[in-house]
Amino acid sequence: MKANIVIFGTPTCAWCSKVKDYISKKGLTYKYIDVSRDERALKDMISKTGKQGVPQLWINNRPIVGFDREKIDRMINESK
Repeated sequence: MKANIVIFGTPTCAWCSKVKDYISKKGLTYKYIDVSRDERALKDMISKTGKQGVPQLWINNRPIVGFDREKIDRMINESK
């Protein structure tokens, strides 16, 4: 099974860029949502995690708040 990855971020967030690069370098694809332009997505993100900060990744609909390499790798490996 391939991981379904959604990244929530903003254009001015340096960590958002880093997490997108990290996922891309692993050869994985993701959907990027700019929460500064999508109020509905922002509300959905906050309702799921209780957090407003970005980046947030949802891997197979399970959230990770922030750029936590170990957790990202573990969740990707679990989806294989």
